[in-house]
Amino acid sequence: MVFRRILPLIALLLGVAGCTLPSNPQQTAASAVAAGQGASQAGATALPREIEREVGPPYVDPALQAYVDGVGQKLVAQMGLGGSYHFAVLDLPIANAHAMSSYVFVTRGLLASLEDEAELAAALGHELGHLAEHHAAQRARARQGVLDAAVEAAIVTGSPTVGRSVARDGLLALRRYSREQELEADRHGLTLLVRAGYRGTAMASLIEKLRRQSQFELQLMGEAPDSVDRRSATSTHPAPVERLTALEDIPEAQAPGATNRTGYLAAIDGMSVDDAPEEGFVRDNKFVHPLLKLGFTAPRDFRLFNDQDGVLGVGRDHSLLFFSCTKEPMPGSLAEWMRNKLKPTPTDIQSAEIDGAEAAIGARPRGSDTGLGQVRYVMVRHGDQVCYFNLLSEGPDRDRRIEVLVAAARTFRTLSDAEAAALRPYRLRVITPNGASAAQLAQRLPYGDFKMERLLVLNGVDSAAELARLPQVKIIEP
Repeated sequence: MVFRRILPLIALLLGVAGCTLPSNPQQTAASAVAAGQGASQAGATALPREIEREVGPPYVDPALQAYVDGVGQKLVAQMGLGGSYHFAVLDLPIANAHAMSSYVFVTRGLLASLEDEAELAAALGHELGHLAEHHAAQRARARQGVLDAAVEAAIVTGSPTVGRSVARDGLLALRRYSREQELEADRHGLTLLVRAGYRGTAMASLIEKLRRQSQFELQLMGEAPDSVDRRSATSTHPAPVERLTALEDIPEAQAPGATNRTGYLAAIDGMSVDDAPEEGFVRDNKFVHPLLKLGFTAPRDFRLFNDQDGVLGVGRDHSLLFFSCTKEPMPGSLAEWMRNKLKPTPTDIQSAEIDGAEAAIGARPRGSDTGLGQVRYVMVRHGDQVCYFNLLSEGPDRDRRIEVLVAAARTFRTLSDAEAAALRPYRLRVITPNGASAAQLAQRLPYGDFKMERLLVLNGVDSAAELARLPQVKIIEP
């Protein structure tokens, strides 16, 4: 939900400059790491390569992979269906779960958010519900039906406008249909959960964990946390409160059963909660890449989001920063390349030097796109690559703000061998507090802000008093 406002701006920004620069700052590093780790990753979960290309690499931890698969197989035994199912942990720090073909995936980020094995079973059961009910195939057929009806309406009436109207109404109805499927998957997963001997309350507590996580992410972005419970007509998922309400009338939702909190926490103890090293690391408002040996510092109010395509920075005022690198050959000066290759041609192109390397800075021509504020492009050579920043600022303070963003781009630098070697992913640790207060535990977290909030969300509690009652606590350590 936090990206509803952000995504249109990203599309505009990438449309401004991204069409001429293939963006993947981690491609070179990822290929190098894959040469050494690809076999072990494939062996850890035996993912078919075509599926791994779709979902991403598995997390290299055979014991954790086996544990998650074991929980999933307990649920499969309750389904009464033929065929085999596979469960795997993806090497991603975001909280997510999804299913494809006969595979069910959970991310490291989701595992870090959960409190016990019953909640893991709830997440896997929900995804098995989608598979058992053939929801993906149903959505595909429904979508094709909408498109066919729109084309037919346009042909019969001779009006493309009518066709677009039919498509719009049909796709809105399809989103409502998707929300109903989510609730159906909750019910199906709950049945499997209880049949496998787990506590029925785990489905509701799973949803509550994800709700807390979403609220905290909104808080980080300066948005209203309660907006997580409001959905629009275009939402494909029901709001968390809607899912919780739907469970209230199901007797199984209160069924007693196993939790295995101790076993679950032991399984995730030591797990990475960071990006993979080949993707680089976000450190508060800084980005550092140990393999490409580069880094930069965003403005202090920015939140950075790392992805394989690059790094997105979002300011409290919705200013945007997008960083990436490319190995596309750029002979001659970067200023000349910018002048001859970027379209529309930037104005005020200047040759520059950043961290002792060749750089170029240009501006988006004013008035070339209605609705855009100030746009700047910053390019800098880094070894055999060219790294670049696309910067966007809008609003009444955009002229001053864009200069702040350019100054941030100028912080780009090459890391020393010692700096790069010292970078390690953050890891989740399960500890016994031994009398340490919540405030003392929060201070151990390697973040610059929201330490207490992060600690509470990580442990799925609302207050320090609740945290104090936990026999074991999850923390994050460098």
